[in-house]
Order: sequence, then structure tokens, then C-alpha cells
Amino acid sequence: MDVQEVLRFADDMIFAKTGEHLDDLQKAILLGVWEGQKYSQIAETSYCSEGHIRNIASKLWKRLSNVLDEEVTQSNLRSTLERRQVFIVSSNFGNDFVFCNVNVSTDTQPPEVPKSRSPSTPTSDTSQPQTRLDLADAPHISLLSDRTSELATLEKWIVQEKCNLAAILGISGIGKTALSLHLIQKIQHNFECVIWRSLGHSPPLETTLKNLIQFIANQYPPNPPLARGGEEGFLPTSIPERLSLLMEYLRKNRCLIILDDVQAILGSGQLAGNYRPECENYSILFRQIGETTHNSCLILNSWEPPREIIALKGENSPVRTLQLKGICAATTEIFRQKRLLNPETWENLINAYRGNPLWLKIIATTIQEIFRGRVAEFLKYDMIFLGEELVATLHPQINRLSELEKKLISHLSLEANPVSLEQLLKNAELSPSELFNGLQSLGRRSLVETEEQENETLFNLCPVVRQYVISNPVC
Repeated sequence: MDVQEVLRFADDMIFAKTGEHLDDLQKAILLGVWEGQKYSQIAETSYCSEGHIRNIASKLWKRLSNVLDEEVTQSNLRSTLERRQVFIVSSNFGNDFVFCNVNVSTDTQPPEVPKSRSPSTPTSDTSQPQTRLDLADAPHISLLSDRTSELATLEKWIVQEKCNLAAILGISGIGKTALSLHLIQKIQHNFECVIWRSLGHSPPLETTLKNLIQFIANQYPPNPPLARGGEEGFLPTSIPERLSLLMEYLRKNRCLIILDDVQAILGSGQLAGNYRPECENYSILFRQIGETTHNSCLILNSWEPPREIIALKGENSPVRTLQLKGICAATTEIFRQKRLLNPETWENLINAYRGNPLWLKIIATTIQEIFRGRVAEFLKYDMIFLGEELVATLHPQINRLSELEKKLISHLSLEANPVSLEQLLKNAELSPSELFNGLQSLGRRSLVETEEQENETLFNLCPVVRQYVISNPVC
């Protein structure tokens, strides 16, 4: 067994017994021990104390002991698992895994592997079809910081309430992709297939439809090509026919499709939610999935919502949106990993960078490199420092704004305190219609903050965005 087989086997067995998956630190411990590392070495690479690693490891060995019905320890982990044979059966794609625990046998014939079992399905239930995974486009799964509530909300929407489409929205670095990857771990056993695709290179709609159809139909490439209902014939070439065929598959199968970087098919120089001219027909796909009856779910990760999503979303609608905010206390784990000092000052740093995990990782690296990890010394300068890395994450988002938004955000950057609509109308030299459109679009891009004060809504920029605009004028 190689390391990846060990991780998959352990996670599969624990989930079947407890309904819970291994977290990132447990996987790091399992991987380290399998490769002969000491707890001190694992602690160093995981950026936490040796005592914490020992505590988590002790609980992990107990859990594995209960699952395997024999004692598992640090010293006997490899020998214990190697006595169990794990067979991995892959589909033609190489992404379709089935796990089976069997006894060692001297028979020359290999044991029969059940074909109807999914990695997340208990061994007692062989009627459940296996989940086929196509995550070739998915990035490496990273540590998820305190998104328990968001995971529970998405699981409720998708699994219990059977929503057709869910959009996870938020500014770059806030954790949309990480949340979606961890969501897959939790709910994949509820689906016959799970597909991850990135729209980062703005593929034409016909290419995306063809790609999805081929995987769901389990024909890649189709030979012979599939026609409607899986009969031999030809794969339709027109977008309406391909869309019709995809919807048929989504009705007949329970599929989970995740489209990442959806903002790449949306236009620049326009208000939020409008498409690039060559990607306009994606609106047909989103509307079809959101409005028609089927058994599947589409998840969109985006900086901003496509315009159809705004019109279709609602509490009682099959279309939902989740706007990700910054995380607070959980970001202290980032600081511990970066070995920052002065924990009594960490809250001030979190508030200044609005709990954005990526922003905090970038600024924590700066503090470690320049101030040897002393946060208090950094905060003495009473400034929002961006640095080239943080500027690079903000530039694509600010650069795509319409002229109206650029004018409005430039004006807001000059306001030290939140301002009312009345003040903005007076000082920004915009008509009410222009102001409302501009604020609404900036809000959908997560670039404007609002607060209520004496029954009045006030508008402001978060400190990081304000500092960017001041340092890099957009008008």
C-alpha cells in the first residue's frame, strides 16, 4: 500500500463506522507515521506543538483500533494495515475508486470486489451505487478554517432541501474553493457522480457541455458517440441539443457539478453579473438548471453572482446564494502556523484585514520576514500594508469595474468614516439611479461594506480595499 492508498483506506473505514472523515491534521499524522517520522517532525511540518500532535494521534489510534477491531499504535500502524489488503478498482477515467477490505488468501484467484460500493458507503449497504469522482481540475485541498456553519448550511440546502443550484460568493482569498472541496468530502456519497470543472480559462459553453455529458455518460471519448438516452448515434453539435441531453442525464442521475472561477466568464468594464460576449450563452445553462426539475445540483464559485442567480435565488427557491464573510477566531491557527508572537494583538490584525484567510497569510508572512513574527511591532506603524502579493490578488477584481463603479469607489476611498446615501448624492455628483446601480454592483462584488446607524444605511470600503485604491488610483 502506498501513502495515498493508506489515507483513502483509513478515511473510508472511519467514515463507514462514524460518519466522519479524517481532517487535515489527522491525515498529516497518518502520513508522517507511515513514513517513519517522529511526532516532533510531524509537529514541525504541521506548525503546531509536539504535545498537540501526540494528543491528536492518541485519539486517532483509538479510533482506528475501534474500526479495525485490534489495537493500533504509532509503532504497529504499518504492520497492522499491511495485514489488510486494499484493492482499488478504477473506472476508465482513473478517478472512480472502490475500496474493499479482504482477508489475505493463498488462492491464486483475486478476491471478488463488490462493484456497487462507494468510498463513503458502509460495507453493509451494497445496494448503493458507487460515487464516480472526476476531480482532475480540482486544486489540492487545504486546511479549512472555521466554516462549520457554512458547511452545514450548504449540506442542508443540497442534501435535505434538494436545491438545484447554489452559488458560493465572495472576494478572492475568502475560501470559496476550499469550502467546496470540503463540502465534497461531506456529501459525495449522496450522488452517483461528482464533477469539478474550472472556468478559469473561459471555455466555450459547447465545450463545457460536451465535457460534462461525456463523463456522466461514462464515455470518454464516446465510442460510438452518445445520442439522446444513451443510444448509439452522434453527440449533438448544437448548444440547445447538448443542453437538452445534459438535462436528461441530470434528471436520470443524481449528479453534483462544481464550476470554479465562474467570474472568468463574466465581463469587465460592466456592472457585476454581466457576461463576456463570447460566454453569454452560459446564462442558458444556469437558467435551465435553476428553473427546471431534475435530481442534480450545480455549485458555482465566483467573485460575483451571474445576473440570473440574483433573479432566481430565494429561501423557498431551488436556487440559493451563500455570501462568504471573513473568519475571526479561527484565523489564529494561521498565525500559529506562521509562528507569530504577541497573541494579545492578533484580534486587531484580524479586524484590519477583515478575517480574509489569504490576506492574513500574506501579511503574516510579511510580519515574520520583517519583524521576526512580532505583531505588536508591526501594528505600531498604524497602517494597512498591502505588499506586492496582496496587491496582485486585488488588481484583477478592481480592474474589472465599470467606470461608474471606479468613480464611486474612488470617492468612497476618500471618506474616513461610513457615509449615507444623502452624503454620497451630494458629494459624488451622481444621479440617484447611478448611485444605486453603482452601490448595488460594488456590494455584489464584496467591495463595499454597509452598517446600520439610527435607521439609516451607511456605506464604506474595507480598509484593505481603501488602501489599494488610494495607492493605485482607478480614475
